Amino acid sequence: MIVTDDTPFIERDLSWLSFNGRVLQEAKDPTVPLYERIKFLAIYSSNLDEFFRVRVASLRSFRKLKKKTRREMDLRPKKLLRQIRKIVNEQQAEFGEIFREQLIPQLAKNKIHLVDNRQYTDTQREFAIKYFEKSIKADLKWEILKEGSVPFLENKRIYLIVKFKNNEDLICVHFPGLARFIILPSENEHHYITFIDDILRIGLRQYFPQKEIEDTYSVKMSRDAEMYIDDEYEGDLLEKIIKGLKERKIGLPARFLYDASMPDELLKKIKTLFKLTKNDLIPGARYHNFNDFFGFPDPSENAALHNKPLPPLPHPALKDIGQILPALDKKDYLLHFPFQEFHYTTQLIEEAANDSEVEFIKVTLYRVATDSAVAKGLLTALKNGKKVVVFIEAKARFDEESNLYWGNKLSEAGAKVRYSFPGIKVHTKLLIIEKKQGDSIKTYAYIATGNFNEKTAKIYSDFALLTSNPKLAEEAAQVFQMLEGKVILPKTKNVLVAPHTLRRGFIKLIDKEIANANKGQDAWMILKMNSLEDEEMMHKLIAASQAGVKIKMIVRGICRLTPGIPGMTENIEVTSIVDRFLEHSRVYIFCAGGKEKMFLASADWMTRNLSRRVEIAFPILDETVKKTIRNVVDLQLNDNVKARIIDGNSTNKYVEKEGTPIRAQIATYEYFRK
Repeated sequence: MIVTDDTPFIERDLSWLSFNGRVLQEAKDPTVPLYERIKFLAIYSSNLDEFFRVRVASLRSFRKLKKKTRREMDLRPKKLLRQIRKIVNEQQAEFGEIFREQLIPQLAKNKIHLVDNRQYTDTQREFAIKYFEKSIKADLKWEILKEGSVPFLENKRIYLIVKFKNNEDLICVHFPGLARFIILPSENEHHYITFIDDILRIGLRQYFPQKEIEDTYSVKMSRDAEMYIDDEYEGDLLEKIIKGLKERKIGLPARFLYDASMPDELLKKIKTLFKLTKNDLIPGARYHNFNDFFGFPDPSENAALHNKPLPPLPHPALKDIGQILPALDKKDYLLHFPFQEFHYTTQLIEEAANDSEVEFIKVTLYRVATDSAVAKGLLTALKNGKKVVVFIEAKARFDEESNLYWGNKLSEAGAKVRYSFPGIKVHTKLLIIEKKQGDSIKTYAYIATGNFNEKTAKIYSDFALLTSNPKLAEEAAQVFQMLEGKVILPKTKNVLVAPHTLRRGFIKLIDKEIANANKGQDAWMILKMNSLEDEEMMHKLIAASQAGVKIKMIVRGICRLTPGIPGMTENIEVTSIVDRFLEHSRVYIFCAGGKEKMFLASADWMTRNLSRRVEIAFPILDETVKKTIRNVVDLQLNDNVKARIIDGNSTNKYVEKEGTPIRAQIATYEYFRK
């Protein structure tokens, strides 16, 4: 059969909402420890807020295009926005049910009570008033709301709209910049926690003694998070990014979240005062910013309410090795975070910084931690007279300011710092060390699927390869030649580089499987990625399935391809794993006529990764490393606890348990522990 135009593609944004639904499933799962379920509500909420700030804001901007333009671009933003609103409303209703009917009662069973101001005892009320007087009152900010004079609602900040009895006046109270949850005095071995929102509600009645407050309503504005740079190709791009960061803070409304109990008349007035449209308005509950539940306190200190600790493990070969660089002269080493310790990464940089024979250190930084040990290691190298080249992606959304801060620090210390290219992002995760060995230069490479970020390395599942194999290290160094502007195209035979050879290289590998299938030979692929969205790659997968190639995929997030359709995708199986760690590594394995080929990559199969970013996919040449990765991937393919089946209906049905339960992430930890 051949691929037809009637392709089984799913809308990208609807597929993403299905992924966030899998996050919500974790909050609903009674086998997940209570405080971890609460954390998954926070993750869901944080994800959704970003979705509105980025995707919904973009879709709403598309509506302004002329109908002819939308037809040419095959865009139907109004219909899609209606579908999004329907799904989100359904998920939000489930979110509320999980929180109110499951988690709050479970907390109470463990003698932990989340109470509001209407439930305070006399002692708690007295505590709340004293807390308001001591910690909030002096810095309280509020403004009268009237036509032509309303405060600017900052992105993601919570405000209280206060309505007085027998008075037309409305005031907008700025939320205090304090911890969201306050522990109240305990009683009879029971613990009580309250939102600071409710302490504010109690205090406001004391603050306005001359006016009787009828009620208070919480609101929150999420603003468009995109940086709209008119022309990246003219002028100073870095200067435009800095300006764009300032403009983002005053971006157009993407979602105005309000307390659904707000009277219609009051909502109409608020809508007029803040010049909102009906599409801006999203009803919510009494409290907003559920991502604050990341910091929900546990006054009981009950370990059973949390995940069992899985401290990162030492690497069995590197833990007692002393110096890493000499070890790389003999063989490759693999690190797998967060199961293994990240400090080997910073140790490698510190070692290079203090090695008298090392001349160059080159690194790409996409998301830099606020207190970055990686950046500090580079500063040490500069202090020791090393030549340091840093490529910093200043367009890494939501991490721009941290990236620019460290870029400035490194530049001031003498590093050669380069920033974003116009029209493209540098997303590859690459460290190059060049060391003198006699009359020659030895190149070492650290190539990874995840960022040089010690904070995310604790929760993101990623691989990193440490190697001096010239087929990898010297070819990876060619990428830096391109980033430094010394060559236009990197000369690589083994390493695939986007936007030049990565797409073509993957297509060639798939075509080989198709050819082998047509010859009646074994042909299969195992593909693990975060997102599958690119239409050319999906068409190629359909063609492979139709040729009889067996394809197993593990896709954490967006998956636009519907598997299992007879005559089209019947040879494709897709599962998704959502668990305590964020699946982030990309692994691509091909049968290759029995000579299995395996690649790790920084790139998903999304159009942006393949065509508009600098990315690397690198082959695994060391057989020991290859075996380790394959063992980890096999555990994921056999997961029957946290794996969900991806289908065209977004049902997120769990893989049916057959035989011994296998929870891949826990099994992976045990694999490395043993």
